[in-house]
Amino acid sequence: MNGAGELAQEASRLRPRGSSQGGLRQYNERVVLQAIRNHGALPGAALARLTQLTPQTISLITKRLIEDGLLLRGALLRGKVGQPSVPLALNPDGAFSIGIKLGRRSLDMLLVDFTGAVRARRSLAYDYPTPEAVFEEIDLRLAEFRALLGASGLERLQGIGIAAPLSLGGWQALMGVDAKRALAWNRTDVRAKVAELSGLPVTFVKDTAAACVAELVAGRGRSVRSFVYVFVDTFIGGGLVIDSHLQGGLNGNAGAVGSLALNRAGPGDTAAPPQLLSVASLITLERLYEAARLDPSAVADDRALQAPWRAITQQWLDEAAHAIVFAIHGAACLLDLEGVIVDGSFSRDMLAAMLDAIDKAKHRYNWEGVECPEVLPGTTGSDARALGGALLPLHANFAPDRDLFLKLDKTST
Repeated sequence: MNGAGELAQEASRLRPRGSSQGGLRQYNERVVLQAIRNHGALPGAALARLTQLTPQTISLITKRLIEDGLLLRGALLRGKVGQPSVPLALNPDGAFSIGIKLGRRSLDMLLVDFTGAVRARRSLAYDYPTPEAVFEEIDLRLAEFRALLGASGLERLQGIGIAAPLSLGGWQALMGVDAKRALAWNRTDVRAKVAELSGLPVTFVKDTAAACVAELVAGRGRSVRSFVYVFVDTFIGGGLVIDSHLQGGLNGNAGAVGSLALNRAGPGDTAAPPQLLSVASLITLERLYEAARLDPSAVADDRALQAPWRAITQQWLDEAAHAIVFAIHGAACLLDLEGVIVDGSFSRDMLAAMLDAIDKAKHRYNWEGVECPEVLPGTTGSDARALGGALLPLHANFAPDRDLFLKLDKTST
């Protein structure tokens, strides 16, 4: 692609600044940015209290960040005790990143600004992706995003985060895809190919872990420190957060709730127990619609709760909810969770219906000896995976701790 080398050079402009004396200074700058990201616009005095940095240090740091284009001064606040104060906010144009969700049924690409707001969104739906079609689309949309950013925006483009299943070619029988098409993904290095196309730093993360990241950074994860995240998509999956840290596990697959067995394997059984994903995934609901000669795409919109889809949807919700609660019960026993956050690539009314079904199903399990965690709705919906991917470069370049998504409460020097 033309301009790849130029993009890489432009993207390096806002890399973490290091010097013989700059390590602590850089860290404190990131602490200030994270405090504003988590708490909104703040005057210098509030930043000093929150971060436990001195007012003089805050003044120096915020001046540099304003000069770098990362912070903006707000309107002067009057009417309170003491001197008038000026709130400082993140500059939306201070940095940009791109998130790519590569799924089994669709490709989503987001251009995200420094505040995490979506500036542009592009999507491509398909029955099942081929590498050639996907990378052609990514190349096309990257060109569009570059045009939208212009020269000044490109200088502040931090990188790309890709969210995709760890085994995009897996479960081909359940998908109804021939093995040859599915195996093409096993020979494809998605991260390397996108890096080649873009000339930018590229990070890869499991799709449901990326959705969990979006919830952790921009949603309910701000107030829930330890939770299992459940995302209902073509295949149900999830993520695990302990003490405000996303847990990757040995193979980057922690929180893979979709693969949980739904019952025990008996000594005389000839078949393995079904997995959660075989019951609680949207592909199961699609198959039910198809059997009734209804449009399967209704799983993603308001029609799912309207006639003639509604009766089938309710049947699926009841079965899926009991299977999800089975998984929640086991997770609660092992992890003593503060909560469970459930989201999915469907309407918010559908999410509410699923939470209602989960609440009813909880009462059919024995919780003696274990606390039943609160089950909460997610806040990001279908954008969660691409948004989580886009947040990865911003975190890498501007968060105070390189450990994935450590959230700031109070940080000292």
